[in-house]
Amino acid sequence: MSGDYTPSHVGLCVRSLARSMRFYCDGLGFEPTARYELDSHALPGLERALEARDDVVMVSQMIERDGMRIELLEFAEPRVTGSPSARRTQLGFTHLCLFVADVDAAAERLTEYGALVLDQTRASVGTEILFVMDPDGVRVELMRGDPSLGTPA
Repeated sequence: MSGDYTPSHVGLCVRSLARSMRFYCDGLGFEPTARYELDSHALPGLERALEARDDVVMVSQMIERDGMRIELLEFAEPRVTGSPSARRTQLGFTHLCLFVADVDAAAERLTEYGALVLDQTRASVGTEILFVMDPDGVRVELMRGDPSLGTPA
């Protein structure tokens, strides 16, 4: 039965697609793939699929790196609400994790693309880890490791 499900992507709602593309593509090396400009007037039922109470006007921008796909969702209508997870103990998706050779160098570089370094999250737990926030406050974990092996260093 496990073969009945094939991973596709993870969706991430953003306030500014341009700002998020800069962070995820220029900063983290994701590449833009498909882009969809969606409107519930042209696609009846879109508001139900997206659990929106009103009409929907949005852009869905797919980005990909090393087989990981993220759908960046920018809503013109309705406007974005809420805030991202502030703790890993918060229910639901809490962060994106990426292997890096040097957590400090990676974090410093990402500040050029709108990241905020969360120094209080720095830890050595068999490997070095450090969290940053993307421009919308979504947590991104930087873990020292070897991406070719898929393991911490």
